[in-house]
Amino acid sequence: MGSTERILAIDVGGTGLKAAIIDADGQMKTERVRVATPHPCAPEQLVDALAKLVAPLVEQAPPTLMSIGFPGVVRNNRILTAPHFGVEGWHDIPLADSLAQRLGGVPVRMINDAEMQGFAAIEGHGLEFVLTLGTGAGTAMFRDGELMPHLELAHHPVSKKGVAYDEYIGEAAREKAGNKRWNQRVQKVIGILDALVNYDKLWIGGGNAARLKIDLPPNVATVSNDAGIEGGARLWHPRSLRETRQLPEANQRTGRFK
Repeated sequence: MGSTERILAIDVGGTGLKAAIIDADGQMKTERVRVATPHPCAPEQLVDALAKLVAPLVEQAPPTLMSIGFPGVVRNNRILTAPHFGVEGWHDIPLADSLAQRLGGVPVRMINDAEMQGFAAIEGHGLEFVLTLGTGAGTAMFRDGELMPHLELAHHPVSKKGVAYDEYIGEAAREKAGNKRWNQRVQKVIGILDALVNYDKLWIGGGNAARLKIDLPPNVATVSNDAGIEGGARLWHPRSLRETRQLPEANQRTGRFK
């Protein structure tokens, strides 16, 4: 991928939709634009909202590639789950291709939003885990810089009462419990993830990472919320993804792009 690439990077969140044009190194070449996420939101509504959001960016710097981070299970550029959008009809949705067609057929890749944010944070050594704190709780895991299969830990029980990560440390839980108690919950989750994953490094991102007031262990660090956009560059790097149908050339280790 050459340095002249202009990547339209989109970070879809349960609360806000954000986008910017970035280069192959993840540096922003335009301002970051943002609007509130419509609620409830059907697939067609989201495509319309994103097309309107990015229109000024596309006019300013026509993109050569597009990357999308989405808060749900994404496989082969299709959305399988969308827990934060409040309506049915979100299974097996080709949102990436629908938006790409609206923008003139720009080549597009879409993954989970925590995974996209992780690409901007990781150092590429050992087992690195990503926890995003926003509307819900997102997770991603990387080994030596390579993305591992996605696990929806956000919907896994974290307490004896069967409360899942989303309900335990998501935004609604923070507002109800207050910042002090929420910080204590995040500290508990860090310990659980350490025992579960045995990560070398834990990266904490998302809009609520800035609300953390606890002392973090030496192998835990927070990342800028802009990482959700900046990570879009890595979706087009060799060996970045394990999905063989999405990046066959990378998995064959030829280092070629299509």
